[in-house]
Amino acid sequence: MQLKPRDTANSTRKQRYRVLNLSVVLSLILALASIASDGVRLSAEQIAEYGRLYGDQAQRRLTAWQKLMSDLADAPETEKLERVNAFFNQVRFLDDIDHWRQEDYWATPVEFLISNGGDCEDFSIAKYYTLNELGVDVSKMSLAYVKALELNQAHMVLTYYPSEDAVPLVLDNLIGEIKTADQRPDLLHVYTFNGDNLWLTKRGRRSQLVGSADRLKPWVQVQSRIDTNNVNVQ
Repeated sequence: MQLKPRDTANSTRKQRYRVLNLSVVLSLILALASIASDGVRLSAEQIAEYGRLYGDQAQRRLTAWQKLMSDLADAPETEKLERVNAFFNQVRFLDDIDHWRQEDYWATPVEFLISNGGDCEDFSIAKYYTLNELGVDVSKMSLAYVKALELNQAHMVLTYYPSEDAVPLVLDNLIGEIKTADQRPDLLHVYTFNGDNLWLTKRGRRSQLVGSADRLKPWVQVQSRIDTNNVNVQ
């Protein structure tokens, strides 16, 4: 089953990204540290119940996601990156204020797919947890806070490090192709982080460790939604 493609060019022109300050970035680190990857695996019964509550299309998107993970279980890591990136990039881009009626809401992958919409954080989070479930170690991945220079807006992408010292690959909802950070002069890297740590970055690379995840309070609600497979979709 294929998700309905979005009009990338049109969406790009309309995208407006909020400035993410350091405290918000630290909050997401806490969430990534606390959320178990089991939250991305759904039973047939759970999917059917989500379908009853949110409609056939939501059920189909969740089913396609679960099938994707099953199909990629033994695939090479490069194929996992390509297909997970392409899968989620078909979801609609929507600002939080329009989609969730909140200034800043970071959705779980289930909420993202059920509602068929989200902003740059939601794309990145969904890719991060799906790839982690597929066996990609969190040490190879970071969520990167960048500035999209052509849009003059804050933005977030998922970065993947083939090795510790490598220039990372960038998985971005703005474009379909996965490129290395040095091939993306349109992105100015500021911070990068995963479930463990926060770094300042230079040219896409982790340069200076500036924080760690040691408290969970800011993301108790997100953890609860994923652990219990509860969703906040109107």
